[in-house]
Amino acid sequence: QVQLVESGGGLVQPGGSLRLSCAASGSIFSINVMGWYRQAPGKQRELAASITSGSRTTYADSVKGRFTISRDNAKNTVYLQMNSLKPEDTAVYYCNAKIRLSPEEYWGQGTQVTVSS
Repeated sequence: QVQLVESGGGLVQPGGSLRLSCAASGSIFSINVMGWYRQAPGKQRELAASITSGSRTTYADSVKGRFTISRDNAKNTVYLQMNSLKPEDTAVYYCNAKIRLSPEEYWGQGTQVTVSS
């Protein structure tokens, strides 16, 4: 079992920045990939960014150059630094952990990000 707790969402003006955090606990040794997904109202959940245990990163085209995913292994925490935010970045952001050699995955509870003037 893996538990994920997100923090850092909120309301920000267009062009502003936010940093999301996802703290993992439990069987963290079994995690292969961690990622941030987002779901806007009326839309499907989509991957924003992910990072492997070897620190290889992947980004959605819509966030490349603006978002940065990173991990602090000592704190078992993954971060999503979001810069130059746009109204279309408004969504609930979910942390995800995929288990090595298994279809198993875990989700955080989600954190709301609202970009509006």
